[in-house]
Amino acid sequence: MAENRYLPGLEPAFPWTTRFQLHLGDCLEGMRRLPDESIDLVVTSPPYNLDIGYGTYHDNLDDEAYLGWSVDWAKEVKRLLKPSGSFFLNVGSSPANPWMPHALVLALRPLFHLQNTIHWIKSITVETREGDSISAGHFKPINSPRFLNDCHEFLFHLTKTGKVPVDRIAVGVPYADKSNIGRWSHTGGRDKRCRGNNWFIPYETIKSRSKDRPHPATFPVELARKCLRLHGGDPPSLHMLDPFLGIGHAAIAAAEEGVGEFTGFEIDETYLGEALERLGLPPQN
Repeated sequence: MAENRYLPGLEPAFPWTTRFQLHLGDCLEGMRRLPDESIDLVVTSPPYNLDIGYGTYHDNLDDEAYLGWSVDWAKEVKRLLKPSGSFFLNVGSSPANPWMPHALVLALRPLFHLQNTIHWIKSITVETREGDSISAGHFKPINSPRFLNDCHEFLFHLTKTGKVPVDRIAVGVPYADKSNIGRWSHTGGRDKRCRGNNWFIPYETIKSRSKDRPHPATFPVELARKCLRLHGGDPPSLHMLDPFLGIGHAAIAAAEEGVGEFTGFEIDETYLGEALERLGLPPQN
């Protein structure tokens, strides 16, 4: 297993104000070196245990081993998270293993409160009142006489108390009926309402999988950005963590939102190199 290596404090190519600490190595070992209650926000997507072809990690543990490993790293997340912190856990499933997201969040029940369950919608079809169908987004089609195409993943919002305030309006949407702005006192005159727990965030169209999506299981930058905004607070004062950095989409969201400090761990040197390149940071030696 690769040894953790700290990213030197060199100036990035982009004018980020975020202080990056990106490490090559196992996140469980790395998180143990961080101080208690030092993290405000965790946004991550661990391996789903669906036999996905990662470069280094073998995504095919038996269910018991996978859940035990998940509890181990989640215990470190709990230790690191401040009482006011938020832990956003993105996880998907497959027709062959549909129970895994539910089994995972139940395994974490002794550690965290499940404060919100958000559905990341990748593709959707809406039928208008006129009878037209509008389709948007991307999905991987399933050719099966038994299963529907899988067009969503789970995003579990976990906290230590279940009582952490969030900024619902920061990820809000305009009212369809503008009369609601004046009808309801809680609007404060703003044309914004709570988005709810269905977030339609499609993948960007790619021209080259090897170039545009070199990691087999990424979440969009926009998903991490919405998590940041929902958590709220003053971005420069936040310390954000992604234990499974991948190619750095959570780090990019942190930089674009002006988060003060970001820590990430990635076990695969190729993926870490891609993350550094996308952030405009120098490669590690």
